[in-house]
Amino acid sequence: MKFRPLGRTGLEVSALSFGASSLGSVFREVPEEEGIRTVHAALDAGINLIDVSPYYGLTRAETVLGKALRQVSRDRYTLCTKAGRYGSDEFDFSRERILRSAEESMERLGTDYLDILLLHDIEFGSIEQVMEEGIPALEELKRAGKIRFFGVSGLPLYVFEQVLSQASLDVILSYCHYSLNDRTLLELLPLLEEKGVGLMNASPISMGLLSDRQVPDWHPADEEVRAVCTRAAAYCRERGEEIAKLAVQFSTADERIPTTLVSTANPDNIIRNVRWTEEPMNQELLAGVEEILKPIQGRSWASGHSGWQSQHSRNAEGRS
Repeated sequence: MKFRPLGRTGLEVSALSFGASSLGSVFREVPEEEGIRTVHAALDAGINLIDVSPYYGLTRAETVLGKALRQVSRDRYTLCTKAGRYGSDEFDFSRERILRSAEESMERLGTDYLDILLLHDIEFGSIEQVMEEGIPALEELKRAGKIRFFGVSGLPLYVFEQVLSQASLDVILSYCHYSLNDRTLLELLPLLEEKGVGLMNASPISMGLLSDRQVPDWHPADEEVRAVCTRAAAYCRERGEEIAKLAVQFSTADERIPTTLVSTANPDNIIRNVRWTEEPMNQELLAGVEEILKPIQGRSWASGHSGWQSQHSRNAEGRS
Protein backbone atom coordinates (compact mmCIF):
# COMPACT_ATOMS: atom_id res chain seq x y z
CA MET A 1 0.00 0.00 0.00
CA LYS A 2 1.25 3.46 -0.87
CA PHE A 3 0.92 6.29 1.64
CA ARG A 4 0.72 9.98 0.79
CA PRO A 5 0.64 13.23 2.79
CA LEU A 6 -2.81 14.73 3.34
CA GLY A 7 -2.21 18.42 2.74
CA ARG A 8 -0.50 20.07 5.69
CA THR A 9 -2.18 17.93 8.33
CA GLY A 10 0.93 15.81 8.89
CA LEU A 11 -1.17 12.70 8.28
CA GLU A 12 0.12 10.02 5.93
CA VAL A 13 -2.90 8.27 4.45
CA SER A 14 -3.26 5.13 2.37
CA ALA A 15 -3.79 5.66 -1.36
CA LEU A 16 -6.93 3.55 -1.01
CA SER A 17 -9.18 4.32 1.94
CA PHE A 18 -12.30 2.72 3.34
CA GLY A 19 -15.70 4.32 2.91
CA ALA A 20 -17.94 2.87 5.60
CA SER A 21 -21.30 3.86 4.08
CA SER A 22 -21.92 0.23 3.12
CA LEU A 23 -21.91 -0.73 6.81
CA GLY A 24 -25.19 1.15 7.08
CA SER A 25 -26.84 -1.26 4.61
CA VAL A 26 -27.38 1.59 2.16
CA PHE A 27 -26.81 -0.68 -0.86
CA ARG A 28 -27.90 -4.06 0.53
CA GLU A 29 -28.74 -5.56 3.89
CA VAL A 30 -25.40 -6.24 5.58
CA PRO A 31 -25.15 -8.52 8.62
CA GLU A 32 -23.31 -6.73 11.41
CA GLU A 33 -20.64 -9.41 11.69
CA GLU A 34 -19.86 -9.18 7.97
CA GLY A 35 -19.44 -5.44 8.28
CA ILE A 36 -17.08 -5.82 11.24
CA ARG A 37 -14.98 -8.40 9.38
CA THR A 38 -14.75 -6.03 6.40
CA VAL A 39 -13.36 -3.23 8.57
CA HIS A 40 -10.74 -5.55 10.04
CA ALA A 41 -9.84 -6.88 6.57
CA ALA A 42 -9.36 -3.32 5.30
CA LEU A 43 -7.02 -2.44 8.15
CA ASP A 44 -5.10 -5.71 7.85
CA ALA A 45 -4.65 -5.04 4.10
CA GLY A 46 -2.92 -1.72 4.82
CA ILE A 47 -5.75 0.82 4.68
CA ASN A 48 -5.42 3.40 7.45
CA LEU A 49 -8.15 5.97 6.68
CA ILE A 50 -11.83 5.30 7.35
CA ASP A 51 -14.65 7.67 6.41
CA VAL A 52 -18.22 7.50 7.71
CA SER A 53 -21.21 9.72 8.51
CA PRO A 54 -24.26 9.65 10.80
CA TYR A 55 -26.31 9.91 7.60
CA TYR A 56 -25.20 6.49 6.33
CA GLY A 57 -27.88 4.04 7.40
CA LEU A 58 -29.21 6.73 9.75
CA THR A 59 -26.41 6.15 12.32
CA ARG A 60 -26.14 2.39 11.63
CA ALA A 61 -22.83 2.70 9.76
CA GLU A 62 -21.22 4.59 12.64
CA THR A 63 -22.62 2.09 15.14
CA VAL A 64 -21.27 -0.96 13.30
CA LEU A 65 -17.96 0.76 12.62
CA GLY A 66 -17.67 1.63 16.29
CA LYS A 67 -18.10 -2.02 17.26
CA ALA A 68 -15.39 -3.00 14.78
CA LEU A 69 -12.96 -0.33 15.96
CA ARG A 70 -13.34 -1.19 19.64
CA GLN A 71 -11.33 -4.32 18.80
CA VAL A 72 -8.51 -2.33 17.16
CA SER A 73 -5.74 -0.16 18.56
CA ARG A 74 -6.59 3.53 18.03
CA ASP A 75 -3.22 4.29 16.46
CA ARG A 76 -3.92 1.94 13.54
CA TYR A 77 -6.39 4.20 11.78
CA THR A 78 -7.32 7.77 10.94
CA LEU A 79 -11.03 8.31 11.54
CA CYS A 80 -13.15 10.77 9.57
CA THR A 81 -16.84 11.37 10.07
CA LYS A 82 -19.26 14.12 9.15
CA ALA A 83 -21.96 16.38 10.54
CA GLY A 84 -24.80 18.41 9.11
CA ARG A 85 -26.65 15.77 7.11
CA TYR A 86 -28.93 13.37 8.94
CA GLY A 87 -31.43 12.17 6.30
CA SER A 88 -32.23 12.39 2.61
CA ASP A 89 -33.66 15.87 3.11
CA GLU A 90 -32.50 16.65 6.64
CA PHE A 91 -29.70 19.20 6.88
CA ASP A 92 -28.69 21.31 9.86
CA PHE A 93 -25.38 23.17 9.92
CA SER A 94 -26.18 25.23 13.02
CA ARG A 95 -23.53 25.56 15.73
CA GLU A 96 -25.54 23.69 18.34
CA ARG A 97 -26.31 20.77 16.03
CA ILE A 98 -22.73 20.42 14.79
CA LEU A 99 -21.37 20.36 18.35
CA ARG A 100 -23.98 17.81 19.44
CA SER A 101 -23.46 15.72 16.31
CA ALA A 102 -19.73 15.41 16.99
CA GLU A 103 -20.39 14.17 20.53
CA GLU A 104 -22.99 11.67 19.30
CA SER A 105 -20.63 10.35 16.64
CA MET A 106 -17.78 9.93 19.09
CA GLU A 107 -20.03 7.94 21.39
CA ARG A 108 -21.17 5.63 18.59
CA LEU A 109 -17.59 5.26 17.31
CA GLY A 110 -16.15 4.56 20.74
CA THR A 111 -13.55 7.33 20.70
CA ASP A 112 -12.95 10.56 22.62
CA TYR A 113 -11.65 12.43 19.58
CA LEU A 114 -12.07 12.49 15.81
CA ASP A 115 -9.14 12.83 13.46
CA ILE A 116 -11.26 14.62 10.83
CA LEU A 117 -14.77 16.08 10.94
CA LEU A 118 -16.43 17.33 7.75
CA LEU A 119 -19.60 19.28 7.12
CA HIS A 120 -21.57 16.86 4.95
CA ASP A 121 -22.88 17.88 1.51
CA ILE A 122 -22.77 21.58 2.22
CA GLU A 123 -24.44 22.53 -1.09
CA PHE A 124 -27.77 21.54 0.51
CA GLY A 125 -27.37 24.01 3.35
CA SER A 126 -27.54 27.79 3.24
CA ILE A 127 -24.25 29.55 2.59
CA GLU A 128 -24.89 31.78 5.59
CA GLN A 129 -25.41 28.94 8.05
CA VAL A 130 -22.46 26.92 6.77
CA MET A 131 -20.10 29.89 6.93
CA GLU A 132 -21.43 31.68 10.03
CA GLU A 133 -22.24 28.69 12.24
CA GLY A 134 -21.01 25.40 10.78
CA ILE A 135 -17.36 26.23 10.17
CA PRO A 136 -16.97 28.23 13.41
CA ALA A 137 -18.38 25.18 15.24
CA LEU A 138 -15.66 23.03 13.67
CA GLU A 139 -13.05 25.56 14.75
CA GLU A 140 -14.48 25.44 18.27
CA LEU A 141 -14.27 21.64 18.35
CA LYS A 142 -10.67 21.77 17.15
CA ARG A 143 -9.69 24.26 19.85
CA ALA A 144 -11.31 22.00 22.43
CA GLY A 145 -9.28 18.99 21.25
CA LYS A 146 -12.38 17.07 20.16
CA ILE A 147 -11.22 16.98 16.54
CA ARG A 148 -7.76 17.25 15.02
CA PHE A 149 -8.72 18.54 11.57
CA PHE A 150 -11.84 19.76 9.78
CA GLY A 151 -13.29 20.54 6.40
CA VAL A 152 -16.29 20.13 4.12
CA SER A 153 -17.68 17.67 1.60
CA GLY A 154 -19.91 18.15 -1.43
CA LEU A 155 -20.41 17.36 -5.09
CA PRO A 156 -20.11 20.68 -7.01
CA LEU A 157 -16.50 21.81 -7.12
CA TYR A 158 -17.52 25.46 -6.86
CA VAL A 159 -18.64 24.96 -3.24
CA PHE A 160 -15.02 24.34 -2.27
CA GLU A 161 -13.88 27.47 -4.07
CA GLN A 162 -16.62 29.42 -2.36
CA VAL A 163 -15.72 28.24 1.13
CA LEU A 164 -11.97 28.55 0.63
CA SER A 165 -12.39 32.16 -0.45
CA GLN A 166 -13.71 32.93 3.04
CA ALA A 167 -12.32 30.34 5.45
CA SER A 168 -9.33 28.10 6.14
CA LEU A 169 -9.88 24.35 5.95
CA ASP A 170 -7.62 21.39 6.68
CA VAL A 171 -9.33 18.89 4.35
CA ILE A 172 -12.02 18.56 1.71
CA LEU A 173 -13.82 15.46 0.42
CA SER A 174 -14.82 15.48 -3.24
CA TYR A 175 -16.60 12.67 -5.05
CA CYS A 176 -17.26 11.70 -8.67
CA HIS A 177 -14.79 14.26 -10.02
CA TYR A 178 -11.65 12.18 -10.33
CA SER A 179 -12.53 9.01 -12.17
CA LEU A 180 -12.29 7.58 -15.67
CA ASN A 181 -15.25 9.66 -16.83
CA ASP A 182 -14.60 12.91 -14.93
CA ARG A 183 -11.24 14.49 -14.14
CA THR A 184 -12.41 17.99 -13.36
CA LEU A 185 -11.07 17.70 -9.81
CA LEU A 186 -7.63 18.35 -11.26
CA GLU A 187 -8.73 21.94 -11.93
CA LEU A 188 -9.06 22.47 -8.18
CA LEU A 189 -5.58 21.18 -7.30
CA PRO A 190 -3.72 24.52 -7.66
CA LEU A 191 -6.08 26.17 -5.17
CA LEU A 192 -5.79 23.28 -2.71
CA GLU A 193 -2.02 23.33 -2.96
CA GLU A 194 -1.94 27.10 -2.45
CA LYS A 195 -4.11 26.79 0.65
CA GLY A 196 -2.41 23.63 1.95
CA VAL A 197 -5.69 21.72 1.98
CA GLY A 198 -5.71 17.92 2.09
CA LEU A 199 -7.80 16.15 -0.54
CA MET A 200 -9.93 13.06 -0.13
CA ASN A 201 -11.32 11.70 -3.39
CA ALA A 202 -14.32 9.37 -3.39
CA SER A 203 -16.35 7.14 -5.69
CA PRO A 204 -13.85 5.94 -8.30
CA ILE A 205 -16.68 4.00 -9.97
CA SER A 206 -18.77 7.18 -10.12
CA MET A 207 -21.61 5.89 -7.91
CA GLY A 208 -22.01 2.77 -10.03
CA LEU A 209 -21.56 4.16 -13.53
CA LEU A 210 -18.25 2.33 -13.95
CA SER A 211 -19.15 -1.22 -13.02
CA ASP A 212 -20.56 -4.39 -14.56
CA ARG A 213 -23.79 -3.98 -12.65
CA GLN A 214 -26.76 -2.14 -14.06
CA VAL A 215 -26.65 1.58 -13.28
CA PRO A 216 -28.99 2.21 -10.32
CA ASP A 217 -32.33 3.84 -11.16
CA TRP A 218 -31.66 6.63 -8.67
CA HIS A 219 -28.40 7.67 -10.35
CA PRO A 220 -28.61 11.37 -11.35
CA ALA A 221 -26.49 11.05 -14.51
CA ASP A 222 -28.27 11.70 -17.80
CA GLU A 223 -29.09 8.95 -20.28
CA GLU A 224 -26.11 9.63 -22.54
CA VAL A 225 -23.66 9.41 -19.65
CA ARG A 226 -25.25 6.14 -18.52
CA ALA A 227 -25.18 4.68 -22.03
CA VAL A 228 -21.57 5.64 -22.73
CA CYS A 229 -20.38 4.24 -19.40
CA THR A 230 -22.28 1.02 -20.10
CA ARG A 231 -20.45 0.74 -23.44
CA ALA A 232 -17.12 1.26 -21.71
CA ALA A 233 -17.93 -1.51 -19.23
CA ALA A 234 -18.86 -3.86 -22.09
CA TYR A 235 -15.58 -2.99 -23.85
CA CYS A 236 -13.67 -4.15 -20.77
CA ARG A 237 -15.73 -7.32 -20.37
CA GLU A 238 -15.09 -8.29 -23.98
CA ARG A 239 -11.38 -8.21 -23.14
CA GLY A 240 -11.75 -10.22 -19.97
CA GLU A 241 -11.34 -7.22 -17.69
CA GLU A 242 -13.49 -5.41 -15.12
CA ILE A 243 -14.01 -1.71 -15.61
CA ALA A 244 -14.22 -1.35 -11.82
CA LYS A 245 -10.64 -2.59 -11.54
CA LEU A 246 -9.43 -0.10 -14.11
CA ALA A 247 -11.41 2.65 -12.39
CA VAL A 248 -9.88 1.97 -8.98
CA GLN A 249 -6.40 1.72 -10.44
CA PHE A 250 -6.83 4.98 -12.35
CA SER A 251 -8.14 6.96 -9.38
CA THR A 252 -5.39 5.79 -7.02
CA ALA A 253 -2.48 6.12 -9.46
CA ASP A 254 -1.99 9.90 -9.47
CA GLU A 255 0.35 10.99 -6.69
CA ARG A 256 -1.43 14.36 -6.53
CA ILE A 257 -4.58 12.62 -5.25
CA PRO A 258 -3.63 11.57 -1.70
CA THR A 259 -6.38 9.02 -1.16
CA THR A 260 -9.47 7.57 -2.84
CA LEU A 261 -12.37 6.09 -0.90
CA VAL A 262 -14.08 2.85 -1.88
CA SER A 263 -17.09 1.47 -0.08
CA THR A 264 -17.92 -2.19 0.39
CA ALA A 265 -19.16 -4.37 3.23
CA ASN A 266 -17.60 -7.55 1.87
CA PRO A 267 -14.17 -8.58 3.19
CA ASP A 268 -13.14 -10.26 -0.07
CA ASN A 269 -14.10 -7.17 -2.07
CA ILE A 270 -12.00 -4.78 -0.02
CA ILE A 271 -8.99 -7.10 -0.22
CA ARG A 272 -9.50 -7.37 -3.98
CA ASN A 273 -9.61 -3.56 -4.28
CA VAL A 274 -6.34 -3.28 -2.38
CA ARG A 275 -4.70 -5.86 -4.65
CA TRP A 276 -5.89 -3.96 -7.72
CA THR A 277 -3.98 -0.87 -6.60
CA GLU A 278 -0.80 -2.93 -6.40
CA GLU A 279 -1.08 -4.30 -9.95
CA PRO A 280 0.09 -2.42 -13.07
CA MET A 281 -2.65 -0.70 -15.04
CA ASN A 282 -3.48 -2.08 -18.49
CA GLN A 283 -2.53 0.96 -20.57
CA GLU A 284 -4.01 -0.42 -23.78
CA LEU A 285 -7.33 -1.02 -22.05
CA LEU A 286 -7.19 2.45 -20.50
CA ALA A 287 -6.67 4.07 -23.90
CA GLY A 288 -9.67 2.23 -25.35
CA VAL A 289 -11.91 3.20 -22.43
CA GLU A 290 -10.78 6.82 -22.58
CA GLU A 291 -11.73 6.97 -26.25
CA ILE A 292 -15.22 5.61 -25.52
CA LEU A 293 -15.75 8.01 -22.62
CA LYS A 294 -14.47 11.08 -24.48
CA PRO A 295 -17.96 12.39 -25.49
CA ILE A 296 -19.10 12.62 -21.85
CA GLN A 297 -15.76 13.37 -20.17
CA GLY A 298 -16.25 15.75 -17.25
CA ARG A 299 -20.05 15.84 -17.47
CA SER A 300 -21.65 15.90 -14.03
CA TRP A 301 -25.12 16.62 -12.64
CA ALA A 302 -26.79 19.26 -10.50
CA SER A 303 -26.69 18.97 -6.73
CA GLY A 304 -27.88 21.26 -3.95
CA HIS A 305 -29.28 24.77 -3.84
CA SER A 306 -28.80 27.23 -6.67
CA GLY A 307 -27.70 29.87 -4.17
CA TRP A 308 -24.19 28.41 -4.04
CA GLN A 309 -23.86 28.55 -7.82
CA SER A 310 -25.26 32.09 -7.95
CA GLN A 311 -22.84 33.31 -5.31
CA HIS A 312 -19.96 31.60 -7.08
CA SER A 313 -20.92 33.28 -10.36
CA ARG A 314 -21.10 36.69 -8.69
CA ASN A 315 -17.67 36.18 -7.12
CA ALA A 316 -16.23 35.11 -10.47
CA GLU A 317 -17.65 38.21 -12.14
CA GLY A 318 -16.15 40.36 -9.42
CA ARG A 319 -12.72 38.87 -10.05
CA SER A 320 -12.88 39.34 -13.83
